[in-house]
Amino acid sequence: MAVASKAPRRSGEDDLQWTALLLRVRDHQDREAFARLFRHFAPRVKAFLMKSGASPSLAEDCAQDVMATVWQKAHLFDPGRASVATWVFTIARNRRIDLLRKDRRAEPEDLPWGPEPEPDQAEVMELAQDTERLRAALQQLPEKQRLLVERAYFGDLSHSEIATETGLPLGTIKSRIRLALERLRHEMK
Repeated sequence: MAVASKAPRRSGEDDLQWTALLLRVRDHQDREAFARLFRHFAPRVKAFLMKSGASPSLAEDCAQDVMATVWQKAHLFDPGRASVATWVFTIARNRRIDLLRKDRRAEPEDLPWGPEPEPDQAEVMELAQDTERLRAALQQLPEKQRLLVERAYFGDLSHSEIATETGLPLGTIKSRIRLALERLRHEMK
């Protein structure tokens, strides 16, 4: 006895279905089409976010936000540039990046308030002595090395910018700065 089975839908057919639904949302603000997109993509976005390390509640909130963005930004969807799935998951990926950045940003209550405490007098004296030792060590460098170090560290120029400015080969500049820094390190011990 043969069992009749329904052939699975091909991905291309699914893409066409999702594209047609999103175009209905884009062009006619079709709520039923959006509801179908929501039922399909919201759980998948939530799973994607949870696999990326978000808690279930955060993933749920973020998935809701992603789908709201799909509704609000449907006019930006171009089927010639991306599939619906690619477009939706790009929004989800960007939202995940935004959440990660927000988590790493210091909250206002974590920031110090008021002026920094006055430094200890011993620290001030030690810093002044170190600064004077560094100035003296810089003066002892050969002029070619000293000028390059000053341009790199006090002039905030990259090695490439110094090469352009001086006409010296980049390798020469790097070698001279490296030698100068070794001498300064030795003098500052």
